[in-house]
Amino acid sequence: MQDPLMIGGVTLTSRLFIGTGKYSRNTLIPEVITRSGSQVITVALRRVDPESSDNIVSHIPSHMTLLPNTSGARTAEEAVRIARLARSAGLGNWVKIEVINDQKYLLPDNTETIRATEILAAEGFVVLPYMSPDLSAALRLKAAGAAAVMPLGAPIGSNRGLQTKELIRILISETNLPVIVDAGIGRPSEAAEAMEMGAAAVLLNTAIATASDPLLMAEAFRDAVAAGRKAYLAGLGPVEETAAASSPLTGFLA
Repeated sequence: MQDPLMIGGVTLTSRLFIGTGKYSRNTLIPEVITRSGSQVITVALRRVDPESSDNIVSHIPSHMTLLPNTSGARTAEEAVRIARLARSAGLGNWVKIEVINDQKYLLPDNTETIRATEILAAEGFVVLPYMSPDLSAALRLKAAGAAAVMPLGAPIGSNRGLQTKELIRILISETNLPVIVDAGIGRPSEAAEAMEMGAAAVLLNTAIATASDPLLMAEAFRDAVAAGRKAYLAGLGPVEETAAASSPLTGFLA
């Protein structure tokens, strides 16, 4: 089944985006990529050290689309600076904007995120902003030039699932942009649910990296995302308030 996702002029056949953090060893990353089938991987610029013998980028196959993130930025200006440094370092022109002031729940600052998106999109970046799921903010991000919006399902690293499901559903319905559910998904079933709702993709890291068997979990998420997407395309049946028999209850005794 041909069902590509187009973002920033790149055609993707996988709708599972993954990260590079929290693995017990960086050498797991290439095998996780293979098992997951992912084509997009996010990495924090502060973890990129060309002078290190264990530079995180050296573990990422060249066919992957790099999605540097602005982790650590507290203002739009800081996010813009990090994005420019990432591009100068040869990490490409995709960027995941993260602007976070709250250090307890790590919730994104939508106002500063919109400002950073406007600046970077005007400079030719493919901007994927991490955001709290708010329709007004999503529409402003679209107007600012975002290539997609990335609402959180639950706080980063919490594995709590789709706590913001109804708000994400509104963004999917109303923004006419790819909606990539980012943060909080902890189970393959939750990734499938996000895709069944019509999300364009999901991005996750902790759920795979902290699993007892990260490689098997990568496969599980690959299959769940694909199954959820197929279910969305097939069209889910209606939800009924009362029972509806699948076979006639009368006639055979007449």
